[in-house]
Amino acid sequence: MKIKETPLKDCYIIEPTIFEDDRGYFFEKFNEKKFEELTGMNGHFVQDNISKSSQGVLRGLHLQKGEHAQAKLVSCLEGRVWDVAVDLREDSPTFGKWFGIELTAENKVQMYVPRGFGHGFSVLSETAIFSYKCDNFYNKESEGSVKFNDPDLNIDWKVEDHKMILSEKDLNAPGFHEKNF
Repeated sequence: MKIKETPLKDCYIIEPTIFEDDRGYFFEKFNEKKFEELTGMNGHFVQDNISKSSQGVLRGLHLQKGEHAQAKLVSCLEGRVWDVAVDLREDSPTFGKWFGIELTAENKVQMYVPRGFGHGFSVLSETAIFSYKCDNFYNKESEGSVKFNDPDLNIDWKVEDHKMILSEKDLNAPGFHEKNF
């Protein structure tokens, strides 16, 4: 397992070491001890979530606020997604910056999204199955969001606007300066 820093403080890319032969492949998806040694971040997860989405679906930008804030370890189990993290921690040197990476079933790369970040993804393949490991339990009253197309963030979602499929909630999310985080 290799851990790489992203341009965002405390946000990491995890690349597995894959062992392949005629039978298929094997890799260690996550190792809490290694993760904590290499990043100094808590790697204890308490909830796993899976979503399946069609091409053009955009989910985000979402977060949990306050005592229910969540760090997430995300990966794509089937298909391809463009995954985006936005630093919403006002005391961070990378506040208001975003980072995106293509996560696929083939590359098996994961992204660690720390607490205080907004997160979202768009589906680039016909369908995608996406996995979220969370370090805190979901709490509906602690939901936060930021408008996916806020001009101050200027995120490239890798999907043409007219092909995006969004929930009503995401279409009506508050802007970055409304600070719903």
